[in-house]
Amino acid sequence: MTETTVPRTQDLSEGALGMALLDIERRDLATARRHLARATAQGVSTGSNASLFHGAPALEFVLARAHAAGDDVREAVDRVVDARLAAAHRRQVSGAVPHLAEWDLIRGLTGLAALLLSRRPIAPRLPDVLACLIVLARPVRDDGRMLPGWWSPVGPDGKTMVGGHGNNGMAHGIAGPLAVLSLALRAGIRVPGQEEAVGTFATWLDRHGAHYWSTAAHLDAEQPPPADPARPSWCYGQPGIARAQQLAALGLGDPARRQAAEDTVAAVLADPLHLTRITDSTLCHGWAGLLTLTRAVAADSPAPARFAPLIQELHRRLAADWERLPKSGFMEGRAGAQLALHATDTTSWSRALLLT
Repeated sequence: MTETTVPRTQDLSEGALGMALLDIERRDLATARRHLARATAQGVSTGSNASLFHGAPALEFVLARAHAAGDDVREAVDRVVDARLAAAHRRQVSGAVPHLAEWDLIRGLTGLAALLLSRRPIAPRLPDVLACLIVLARPVRDDGRMLPGWWSPVGPDGKTMVGGHGNNGMAHGIAGPLAVLSLALRAGIRVPGQEEAVGTFATWLDRHGAHYWSTAAHLDAEQPPPADPARPSWCYGQPGIARAQQLAALGLGDPARRQAAEDTVAAVLADPLHLTRITDSTLCHGWAGLLTLTRAVAADSPAPARFAPLIQELHRRLAADWERLPKSGFMEGRAGAQLALHATDTTSWSRALLLT
């Protein structure tokens, strides 16, 4: 089977690094070494593009699944973290609204927080990164109006959006910081303002989470308009947001919010109209992502049995379709689909999705 695009070797989404995650989960370390050698053959980025999904942080994440991340890799990542924190602090002092790449899961501080949270012992820089994410809960003034602190002038594609937007998804939106701050609470890690920020982000998603993102018009409305039918997925949509809400509830000890989040996942996945909008088997926006997410939701639910039929159906759909994926990688390819299909997470690979 051939690739439709040339894989980016340092990229956790599409490249050899992501493929090594499957090898390590399978304990096929010989194949993992080959993929890692391919990924690092031309060096590893520690520049402005380095993130959980690219370069040195991505390499550390993969190596750590095999308990093989050395001091040299961690030190390189620490330099990346320091540079990203410094840039975020400069932006905060300027009073400007942030770009998504500053703080989101795929490119920003949320992804770096997820990586640092997975270190043992916990990384000393983690509280600083969490504190930087907490600042997003403070409103900012821009062009004469008050906006959420995570409001961005550009979309995930890097293009300017008129009036900006508040992104709600797990991959690029405020559900990502909500999830990682909540996971930190569950791990017993607390910094000033953390619980309040979790409450702010969760309350925003209560109101706006039916939309992929919120526009300036949504802010002015007494109630956000009804959302158009959209694909439910991990990256965008109600299932990913509901998992972040469940994690928030677990971190804050809020059984009502936990129940509401679990009810949302169960309702969406039982609705044939929602499921018809899933068109592939990927982790990012397909059956593999929904299956992995639903397993995580069930594992943290006091009533996991209610999710068993949904998990069985998602597994069936994934098993029937994954081999048709044209890419071989992690987020949009066969490696990620197989990780979900095999139903194991002994290496905690799903931390890259902020599901665990």
